[in-house]
Amino acid sequence: MTDYTQTATVTQTTTVTQPYIRYDPAYVRTIPGIIKIVCIVLNLIGFICIEVSYFSYHSRGSFFNTVAMMGFWFTGIMLVFYLFHVCEKFHKIPWLKIEMYFCAAWALLYMLASSLAAATNVEAFLAAAFFGYCAMIAYGYDAFLKYKAVRSGEIAQGDRAVHVSQQQQTISTVTTY
Repeated sequence: MTDYTQTATVTQTTTVTQPYIRYDPAYVRTIPGIIKIVCIVLNLIGFICIEVSYFSYHSRGSFFNTVAMMGFWFTGIMLVFYLFHVCEKFHKIPWLKIEMYFCAAWALLYMLASSLAAATNVEAFLAAAFFGYCAMIAYGYDAFLKYKAVRSGEIAQGDRAVHVSQQQQTISTVTTY
């Protein structure tokens, strides 16, 4: 008589979302909401610092402003999506991965743009570099938070519950000759 043990792992994922768009001002009091607002403000202040300079036409200023405005618009649009639960309505789109890659790229781009701005001897560029480095830290921290959320299997909005269970079964066979 031979015994075989067979183990099966069953993972059941339940995603609960509300499929309608609604305004929810509570998002701006969460850590991701606060980080988005901080990034928007830093993008705008850095952009204004470069624009008020006499040397705003310089390639370093143009690059900094491109990074700042693209960050401003992407982060602003994502803030609106979260405030109105668009991310929850379209929960199949990997919003967290998109944001994670964007935030990581923007942290690197801000490091480059701020370093180029800091290498000049123009006060407005130096001020913009300071705000750019602050934005780099904010985008880097947001990318880290998004990375942790992606690794744990979270979704951008709504709830996802994962239930893992194991089932064991012993099979006995009788061998006759």
